Amino acid sequence: MSMYTRSEPYEHTLKSGETAYICQCGHSNTPPYCDGSHAKYPGTEPLIYSAAKDETVYICGCGKTGNKPWCDGSHTAS
Repeated sequence: MSMYTRSEPYEHTLKSGETAYICQCGHSNTPPYCDGSHAKYPGTEPLIYSAAKDETVYICGCGKTGNKPWCDGSHTAS
């Protein structure tokens, strides 16, 4: 399974001080969150992201971003 099969980003709201473990290998069964699948793909680890304030983050769902794992709007390019 790949987390990069969507035509839109994953939207995740975090509260100040909350931590998210964001998949970076692309093979999580619980995208966009890490489920440990990276163990099968040496050299990949989840991004451990801690919110300094209440915020909403947008995580790439198409795999085209130039700023992995964050969405940069590439899913809208033709």
